[in-house]
Amino acid sequence: MSMLMVNDWVDFNSMKETLAITDGNLASHIKALEGEKYIEVKKQFLNNKPNTSYRATLEGRKAFNDHLEALEKIIKTGR
Repeated sequence: MSMLMVNDWVDFNSMKETLAITDGNLASHIKALEGEKYIEVKKQFLNNKPNTSYRATLEGRKAFNDHLEALEKIIKTGR
């Protein structure tokens, strides 16, 4: 999600390379995020090759920011 918070769209291969994870691992995370409606998926062809890109939805952005706030609270209070 952090990659999607700072980029408009990120394609599958860029995410996989940046995060240094397997196709299956990334796919399972994407499936979970998509199931929660936290990301939007765009499928297209670039140079006759399939390309899938993702971006955070408004709901996903809110959930991510709420998560960051909760982490900051834990850090500040030690709980």
